[in-house]
Amino acid sequence: MKLHNAARGLAPVVLSAGMVAAGAGVAGAATAHAGNPVVTVNSFNLAFSAMTTLKPLAAKGSGKVAAILPDTTSSARYTEFDAPYLHEAFAKAGLPASDVIIQNAHGSDATQYADAQADITQGAKVILLDALDSGVGARIEAYAKQHGAKVVDYDRLVLGGGRQYYVSFNNVRVGQLIGQGFVSCAATWGVKHPDALVMRGSPTDNNATLFAQGYMGVLNPLVKKGKITIVGQPPGTWTPSVALTTFEQQFTAHKNMNSAVVPNDENAAPIINWLKTQQHVKAKSFPITGQDATLTGLQNILTGYQCGTVYKPIYLEAQAAAALAIYLRANVAPPKALANGTTMDTTEHKAVASVLLTPEWVTTKNMKSTILADHFVPKNQLCAGPYASACAAAGI
Repeated sequence: MKLHNAARGLAPVVLSAGMVAAGAGVAGAATAHAGNPVVTVNSFNLAFSAMTTLKPLAAKGSGKVAAILPDTTSSARYTEFDAPYLHEAFAKAGLPASDVIIQNAHGSDATQYADAQADITQGAKVILLDALDSGVGARIEAYAKQHGAKVVDYDRLVLGGGRQYYVSFNNVRVGQLIGQGFVSCAATWGVKHPDALVMRGSPTDNNATLFAQGYMGVLNPLVKKGKITIVGQPPGTWTPSVALTTFEQQFTAHKNMNSAVVPNDENAAPIINWLKTQQHVKAKSFPITGQDATLTGLQNILTGYQCGTVYKPIYLEAQAAAALAIYLRANVAPPKALANGTTMDTTEHKAVASVLLTPEWVTTKNMKSTILADHFVPKNQLCAGPYASACAAAGI
């Protein structure tokens, strides 16, 4: 991926409503009322400078904004990045801290639903919802509608829900990057015929379905050509311990298994550790994929036990969601230059207006220009102790 200039910290694209209406750069994109600031999907950067242009909208709006994140196990991102980035985005936009609520449901549907009810009771006019699953998500969105609150699906689309907008990375593209990264890695590591276990995320997470759609779209043509064999496709999970147990069972059942498509770093980490310590698998011999650019995942990449990881610059996603919330809180229609696409709710058979951001496949070759350049992981942590030599070899 080539991130837009703004994403790496250069000048953001921020237009006036009049400029957009006149077709200056984004034809037909004006949906905000004249005089209101307009940000585009390309406006956001590491400095969060585009958010400051939304201060007039923040001053115009009323009520609280609540973000409810799902858990701390499927990915470390929610506590390490999403929550602080959302706080920063709202602060830069001038929204008082007293009008911002950011919570984590810690894997509990009941907690997530109760949090939403409490937030709306406390005056939340907009909910940013990263639902644990579509069941609780649809319940929350129905409750919000009954009580006059608007909802933005954050990162995960709620199937059968009643949200106004959806903000995420292009999740089919995430899966495609995993599939393409796996194929490239197998060739580079000399695995001439991959006999691969293909794993999935939780079946209740629509993102996991989209990821699988992406990587199966890459793998299936190669399977038909006889270039890859899929030895198993077990039920999905986002619980690392369950993923490990599943992998061990499949590894025992399929003696020819020599690789695995794994949909995120958290699930890959215990599998890689087991292969290293219990099966004595050598570096660059058993291709495994990942997602989320965790510290452990990146270090596994550096040492040759993981092919790569899909990096999603969360600071872009947090700002896009916060911007949508500020427009909705002020009762101003977000510009089409921000909501740049649609995503199909396959339960409702309805296209949902979406902000779709671009993910990136990261290996040792571009780790420095992406992960480190974006301050996603500090170099002193990435290259600590036994990883110092691997970092040096990668030019980090």
